Amino acid sequence: MSESRPFISLATDFGNAYSAICAGVMYSIAPSANVLVLSDEITPYAIVEGALLLRQALPYLPAGVHVGIVDPGVGTPRHPIGVETGRGDVLIGPDNGLLVPAAEALGGVRRAHLLENPAYRLPAVSTSFHGRDIFAPAAAHVAGGVDLADLGPAAAPMELALPTPEVGDGVLTTTVLYADQFGSLILSADRADLTAALGDLPYGTELELTWTAADGAERSARVPFAETFGAVAPGEPLVWVDSSGRLGFAINQGAANARFGLVATGALTLRTT
Repeated sequence: MSESRPFISLATDFGNAYSAICAGVMYSIAPSANVLVLSDEITPYAIVEGALLLRQALPYLPAGVHVGIVDPGVGTPRHPIGVETGRGDVLIGPDNGLLVPAAEALGGVRRAHLLENPAYRLPAVSTSFHGRDIFAPAAAHVAGGVDLADLGPAAAPMELALPTPEVGDGVLTTTVLYADQFGSLILSADRADLTAALGDLPYGTELELTWTAADGAERSARVPFAETFGAVAPGEPLVWVDSSGRLGFAINQGAANARFGLVATGALTLRTT
């Protein structure tokens, strides 16, 4: 990175203390860096949630080095990797699909290299804290001007397979990708999918939703397609388009996942009433 004060962001499922340790390692190697903890609250092990957070957030951050760590395979043969994007950012993290959606949003993958050179790791590498021992040092060294190719051999990063919504004539079947911190359910379908299945719906159109809850029960609800949460009363459900363009199923000032028994990977079918 050529800037006098390089920018590094960090997004993890670690919680505050372990994320702070990673930031501390970065500062010890690159003391002039500006390190932003983007999030330490990704749901543990939720690769899809982490990947979509990075894809949504990183285009709004300065170009720099961005570390993403949601790594249920830590210590296994999965590889640590660095990905350079068309915008010039370098994304650092596990090669489990986490980084590629964000790379695509930043101009695509320009090149990628495994993080294998021991010169750019901590002297002792644990089996369970690669964030501290591999990812944070690699990010700091790249931010300090080390070329990505010096960290290891070229590689092709693993892509993330997201479920594809089923668009039918008058019916849309989509998958719950994750629940955000408010309990709102973010879906695999977007506004274009809704329009393709159900037509160009005006806000206020009532939809019939059906799903199988986590307890195996078949459930349904009539829910308006709304522009804002405030379009329905507190405690009432709605379907809306979130800030990343995906459909969501939510409750105004409430948690849809808790009330409706829907969890990640659950299927949801939408029809007009």
